[in-house]
Amino acid sequence: MSGFARHRRSRRVIATFTGFEADLLRSLASQLVELLRNEAAVPREDQDPFEAMMDFSGPETEPEDPVLARLFPTAYREDPEAAAEFRRFTEGGLRDGKAAAAVAIIDGLEEAGLPPELSEDGLMIDVELDEPTAETWMRSFTDLRLALATRLGIEDDDEDYWASLPDDDPRSQAHDIYDWVGYLQETLVGALSR
Repeated sequence: MSGFARHRRSRRVIATFTGFEADLLRSLASQLVELLRNEAAVPREDQDPFEAMMDFSGPETEPEDPVLARLFPTAYREDPEAAAEFRRFTEGGLRDGKAAAAVAIIDGLEEAGLPPELSEDGLMIDVELDEPTAETWMRSFTDLRLALATRLGIEDDDEDYWASLPDDDPRSQAHDIYDWVGYLQETLVGALSR
């Protein structure tokens, strides 16, 4: 995979993934969507659509899951009441936005030809994104990296630790995925800035 680039003529952002890479990216995005939606409030089926849109009865406490706590940090640490109110009014919309961004990755890969179940060796997936969709993917890459970093316990200046792990260590392999998503994000930022 060579990362993202800007197509000279169409000005769209393009990348080519192997089937394995595309399937891995779809899996990561799917797991993020599942995590975001599992703890989200489920609207009632009989609820009026306008009432649902104006419903600000979101959570008031920090999520227990460390990944969600990292994705939705407490806004006012020194003022629990203000933090609860802020979370109640904003977290639902933020969750929806992050889930929609991850779904955009899944949809983009599947629209580019990634089959529901990967079974072909040598499959290549060519993705072309317009600028707004590319920006959505970039935001979701940030969320994916935060999720991976939280699960792995990655901290600033701990590169030597990760480099010291044997290649067959599952933590090393997971860290390689974290680095790969960072590479995708970096090349996407570069392509968008051209």
